Amino acid sequence: MRSPRKIFEAYMSPGSVTEKVHFFVAEYDMQDQVSAGGGDVTEGEDIEVMEILLADALPMIAIGAIQDGKTIMLLQHAAIVGLDRLRDTEPGKRLA
Repeated sequence: MRSPRKIFEAYMSPGSVTEKVHFFVAEYDMQDQVSAGGGDVTEGEDIEVMEILLADALPMIAIGAIQDGKTIMLLQHAAIVGLDRLRDTEPGKRLA
């Protein structure tokens, strides 16, 4: 990933815990992928990479196929702001 940009931060459960999550976006291309999944194995990370069109992902929230609150917040932010404003203008880049 290149040039991660913070887009917002949010308390996950205000009033009960002080945990604040910081949300970032970054550009990437296929050369950045070093394995079938993602993450640093030595850190115990096991990340599944899923590339879904925003237009397809939003309805998945409504049917319960996407239930992770952080993911829902990022998808809704992308829908409100627009992917074109989040995406780098360089062709061939993908939003992480």
